[in-house]
Amino acid sequence: MNTNKRPKKLLNQVRDALRAEHYSIHTEKTYVQWIKRYILFHDKRHPRDMAAPEIASFLTHLSVDLNVAAPTQNPCTEPAEVRPSAPYCSYTTKYSK
Repeated sequence: MNTNKRPKKLLNQVRDALRAEHYSIHTEKTYVQWIKRYILFHDKRHPRDMAAPEIASFLTHLSVDLNVAAPTQNPCTEPAEVRPSAPYCSYTTKYSK
């Protein structure tokens, strides 16, 4: 029997964290989709290997290329203490290590 358990994949960790905080399934799916978009935009790099410049380039892409409204982007640009209602930005770093 193999006793070496592999850690859960990032998106499963995000799902578990959101469920532990009793977020709705719709919110969970939305957050996971945004995380997937972020990862795919950066050629499938893991979020733990990215930082502020990658976040900025993704947000620029959203606003310039996709015309996503600015309020949609605000939670990721504020410190974690200010945006407790938008945990998906911190999950990509908190749960990926």
